[in-house]
Amino acid sequence: MTPASTPDGHSNCRPQPPVWVLALSIVEGLDCVTPPHPVHGDEPCRRYSQAVLVLQRLRSDHSSAVLNFELENREYFSATISDRGDEFFEQFSERFGELLAEQDRGACAFHVLLDENGTVVGRFNLYDLDGGAAEVGYRVAERVAGRGVATSALQELCMLAAEQYGLRTLNAATSDENVASRKVLENAGFVSVGSTEVGGRAGTLFKCVVSGAPAI
Repeated sequence: MTPASTPDGHSNCRPQPPVWVLALSIVEGLDCVTPPHPVHGDEPCRRYSQAVLVLQRLRSDHSSAVLNFELENREYFSATISDRGDEFFEQFSERFGELLAEQDRGACAFHVLLDENGTVVGRFNLYDLDGGAAEVGYRVAERVAGRGVATSALQELCMLAAEQYGLRTLNAATSDENVASRKVLENAGFVSVGSTEVGGRAGTLFKCVVSGAPAI
């Protein structure tokens, strides 16, 4: 999980970036149509509610919210990816500090997705920034999974990768059994480019070419 340092003089990460706000239509539930809808017949219709989620660059004051996010979703995450282990949580403060140091060195760009209460509902990260390319990692809370949040936030991350960090190519990997993650990548514009292993499980490599621009 620890990104390698970039060559001397290479710095795609920029201090004090702007805050990006995502206005997402989140599926709240299913409502049967009465009388039948003229197009969809007896099929249920979806009810949507507007939710404002904020994508922010990781800061030191996000520490507690990130820890809560990881603890609350630990069991949910471990169903499709390898569990981080007790040591990760016992040494969280130290590890969090290391992430911020790596970000300051320009090796990576970490982001948290916050709801209107300041609760972390997702993490969207760029690792190993080098030569116009980076590795992508993300995870969202169980309570927002399956509602289009991951796809929308990942699409936003792709835009930031090009416009804010000057990247051209993004790479990602997911285990083959993690169908939801694979769907998110494909919906965000990533294409399968080969096979790999993810946490000891068979997986697939994905790539997305973005329109790189000089970082501001």
